[in-house]
Amino acid sequence: MFIDTHAHVNFNTFKNDADEVIRRALANDTWMILVGVEAKTSKRALEYANKYEKGVYVAVGLHPMHTHEQKVEGDDYDFTTREEEFSYDVYEKLAQFKKVVAVGEIGLDYYHIDIKSDMAAAKQKQKEVFLRQLELAKNLKLPVIIHCRQAHDDMLGILKKFRKEHQESMIKNKPWGVMHCFSGDEELAWQYFSLGLNISFTGLITFSAQWDDLIRRLPNDKFMIETDCPYMTPEPHRGKCNEPMFVKYIANRIATIKNINVLKIAEVTTQTARNFFNI
Repeated sequence: MFIDTHAHVNFNTFKNDADEVIRRALANDTWMILVGVEAKTSKRALEYANKYEKGVYVAVGLHPMHTHEQKVEGDDYDFTTREEEFSYDVYEKLAQFKKVVAVGEIGLDYYHIDIKSDMAAAKQKQKEVFLRQLELAKNLKLPVIIHCRQAHDDMLGILKKFRKEHQESMIKNKPWGVMHCFSGDEELAWQYFSLGLNISFTGLITFSAQWDDLIRRLPNDKFMIETDCPYMTPEPHRGKCNEPMFVKYIANRIATIKNINVLKIAEVTTQTARNFFNI
């Protein structure tokens, strides 16, 4: 069994076949966490998850790219974000539903800030919204799924301060957050581990050897696997739309790097995900 710990089947990309994609994953013994990026996609994730007795869970949150309107582009995406003012009450109500297992995807993203905008103001707003969602998760005793792009110095500063202030309320030796789509080096990974966080790998590792040494040395209880679908499609399906069922290719790659059986990777990553999300 696999758990895709970060999927966006609740995005418009899947508006015509979302249930088909979900059922295909479940039929292949793959569970998933559907991750929201604003109120609309968080609600849609809940609508999908509520159709299934088990295997489909939800994270609700406001992504840093949606704290202001901007055009964002990448290798496999091109769209304009809608600005949403963060409402603690709205997300608190969403997070009360039984299928919600985390607050996310939240964090900092300086890479996509429009260079024509007030950079300092945009960064400050992202920090404020991120901190409020960390508080929400703490109050509801939920873990957080964190997005960070070109903002690790500020991210580490915020997380260090937050952990110091709230350490007494945190469960000892239980990760309280995950750095989703981790693309840093080993030194950065251990900085996050020291703060009580885990990291998660996407299909990036199937077409780049950049993280092989890190993965080879990683303890088996420090990481999870994810597709981040519809993005980051792993080999051998690059160029096609990604989906939760493809998380097995990430597990296969890790097994090859670590020189252990993929069944062992399935076992340890599933157990880590179950413990992290309390499912």
